[in-house]
Amino acid sequence: MGFDSGALSFRMFYLPKGMPDNAVERFAEDAAPSLAALDREGISGWVTGHHLLDRDITEDRAHMAGYLYLQLMKAEQKIPEKLLRAEIKMGELVRLRDDGMEFISRQMKTEIRQEVIDRLLPDMPPTLSEIPMVYDSKERMLYVGALTDKQVEVFCLAFQQTIGSMPVLMTPEAIAMKSKQFSARDMMPTSFSPDCSDSDSGDSLGQDFLTWLWYFIEKQGALAEIDGVGQVGVILEGPLTFVREGGAASVAVLRNGTVLTSAEAKTSLMGGKKLKSAKLTLVRGEEAWGCTLGADEFVFRGMKMPRGDAKDPVSRFHERMLKLTTFRDAFLGLFDRFLELRSDVAKWEETQKCIHKWVSERTAVM
Repeated sequence: MGFDSGALSFRMFYLPKGMPDNAVERFAEDAAPSLAALDREGISGWVTGHHLLDRDITEDRAHMAGYLYLQLMKAEQKIPEKLLRAEIKMGELVRLRDDGMEFISRQMKTEIRQEVIDRLLPDMPPTLSEIPMVYDSKERMLYVGALTDKQVEVFCLAFQQTIGSMPVLMTPEAIAMKSKQFSARDMMPTSFSPDCSDSDSGDSLGQDFLTWLWYFIEKQGALAEIDGVGQVGVILEGPLTFVREGGAASVAVLRNGTVLTSAEAKTSLMGGKKLKSAKLTLVRGEEAWGCTLGADEFVFRGMKMPRGDAKDPVSRFHERMLKLTTFRDAFLGLFDRFLELRSDVAKWEETQKCIHKWVSERTAVM
């Protein structure tokens, strides 16, 4: 799903030098080839945000409501897996019958598979996929629908080839360096459990933040005043994914019931686990943003946006981007508040004592 409708799933990137003045021309030069050029290797390239076959990348078509909106399109021919397996099995049975054999050797299986692929693939329709991106020139920020490490790699390589620079993936560590000049490499591990030592805890800054945010909501109130945004309500919900890294790495996923106050949640915290993902909702007035946050690299999945009033497509897109900016500022404001504590040794020691007390005194609902 693109950025113009529906739920959003994305990561954030930063361009330290911004886009070059001739960015649109460069994207146009690397526009996706026509589907007529499709072969077994597949084709890929840039298209506009209008649709996956719009290769006409011009200043007008590449921009929407002042934002650069493009997609990295990939086209390939694929044989549906069930069809491929059925055709291979049928070929094996025919070979057994015609040659009077009792079994098919591994080499024959490979040959039959290749014969099936050679026969079926040319007739397969193109399968299209995309990685959408929106560029906010004011903040030099890219929102990119690349969720997996493989998608990030593909996008970054294509972007670098076209623009000549590599975008910076806004992980918790990268944001800490940009915002506070705080290097996570110099950060000592911290335990959120009174029963576990710091040295036995993982050093994921994102997990520390999400677990701290849970504590912040319950002990310091679910409302936060964010500069430039105003008062924001913060809600965490399940499913919750807990993880403890290190030699005795383990994962726990809590889905059903009141998971935040469950006995399993307290057991996970006491055992030294931290939150790796959770459903995060931010509320401002009558507006609400809800998504699943992957804490390790700040991946936002399935974000539901506040309802808007705009009617025409361009106005709706503009409205959505403004609301996305509000979410970003609120989220980064919360993370900034956490960094102020985490980057100060004395402040964090006091905070950690309070967190240990919060964990040990939690009332678990059976």
